[in-house]
Amino acid sequence: MSTVEERLAALETQVTALNERLTPAPTAPATAEDTFWALNGLKQRVPPDGTGAVLYTGAVRVAGQHYDWQYGRTVDDVLAADWTELASTLSALAHPVRLRLLREILGGRQSTSDLAEIEELGTTGQLHHHLRQITAAGWLRSVGRGRWAVPAERVVPLLTILTAADR
Repeated sequence: MSTVEERLAALETQVTALNERLTPAPTAPATAEDTFWALNGLKQRVPPDGTGAVLYTGAVRVAGQHYDWQYGRTVDDVLAADWTELASTLSALAHPVRLRLLREILGGRQSTSDLAEIEELGTTGQLHHHLRQITAAGWLRSVGRGRWAVPAERVVPLLTILTAADR
């Protein structure tokens, strides 16, 4: 009987150790400087007399892949650009099926056959239509033999747009 008691005590010790490892350590409350660390860094890099700049950045791990991305533009450059040229890129995202496709592909479901199993995505013809639309807009790329991937340089921008759209 002592063997069972010893094993139970050893298991309790292991569970306690696992719980301690999984419980996050207490952290100090964030200061305004901590909260706006990226913004503060951006402000240090733009001329104080200018109109400012926009920066988006991300360090992302999805489906076992890691993506680091950073991009910034001055406000003058953004305002001077022809926004109408962005319509097709943005409109490709303006459909629930296309957004679902991107989420599934980014999550690791990358073959056409796997995607065709999802009833909400419609018929095979509809699926191919949506894949063509988001590929033409640059949000998706064929990686051969009916397999798809979100290009690495588009992962953080896509997540940024989705974050900005989530009011």
